[in-house]
Amino acid sequence: MYELAITAILTALFFDFINGFHDAANSIATVVGTRILKPLQAVSLAAAANFVGPFLFGVAVATTVGKGIINPDFVTIHIIIGALIGAIIWNLVTWIWGFPSSSSHALIGGIIGSGIAGVGTNAIIFGGLEKVIVGIIVSPVVGFIVAFALATLIITVFAKRRPGKVNSIFGRLQLVSSTYFSLTHGANDGQKTMGIIALILFTEGITPNFEIPFYVIMMAALAIGLGTFFGGWRIVKTMAVKITQLKPYQGFAAETGGATILAILAHAGIPASTTHGISGSIMGAGSVRRLTAVRWGIGKRIVWAWIITIPASATMSYAAMYVIKLFI
Repeated sequence: MYELAITAILTALFFDFINGFHDAANSIATVVGTRILKPLQAVSLAAAANFVGPFLFGVAVATTVGKGIINPDFVTIHIIIGALIGAIIWNLVTWIWGFPSSSSHALIGGIIGSGIAGVGTNAIIFGGLEKVIVGIIVSPVVGFIVAFALATLIITVFAKRRPGKVNSIFGRLQLVSSTYFSLTHGANDGQKTMGIIALILFTEGITPNFEIPFYVIMMAALAIGLGTFFGGWRIVKTMAVKITQLKPYQGFAAETGGATILAILAHAGIPASTTHGISGSIMGAGSVRRLTAVRWGIGKRIVWAWIITIPASATMSYAAMYVIKLFI
């Protein structure tokens, strides 16, 4: 009776795993780039924090994703599966390319494309899309500003200290800031899958109302934590090395700035991209000494990946939904 629901939930958890796998770079890039932790140490810490994150910041983002992008009254289990397939394909494609695109916006694009293919544009809630657009703009821009300002403050306060001493202090503090960012990463991205699973349960009549049971939070947290632990090195190299070379104080500023904006957006129910937040923060912290310290060509490629993610994943999920409809 519930075979399709089980299939959809397993697909959602696989997306959550791929999300963690794809976005492992977001959580560990700076602490690896500054050589404070080895990759295995960093990814273990990030995975644990990603698991804890979804329990700490409420379910506002999950609610936005579950019923704020597409009207739940129009949703079918096939639309959900089509949305997840499109998002998973785009995540895998960008992982192969080594592009740090947004898993969050891949899922949003998937929901839009599958929803339009299934029932038309009247099912899309454009007010919810406004929240997504706010997240797209705010997270990298504010992340850049906050990280730049924090790094500037650190330089000013510690101007008379020896560089080796400063690096030692902020090397230890990076363990705190890296954990902080990983918690907010788990909270934001884990919540998106929570919202999808809650929508599946509601659509199939398993739950009478749209709600986020504790066991849904547990499943989503475990899936993203495992995905982060097994995360790929391709994107880590782009985020940790190719954008700019960071000192420990810059890594601390980038992680703290990115995490703070993600925490604020999580409480506001805005499905922000951790990729956007940390990329902007890395650029902000990296440019504090001089603008030429940042490889803006790499940044430009990342921005293009951001721009095309929603339409690309929407197209893929639209195609997936078209194929699904041939067999139902």
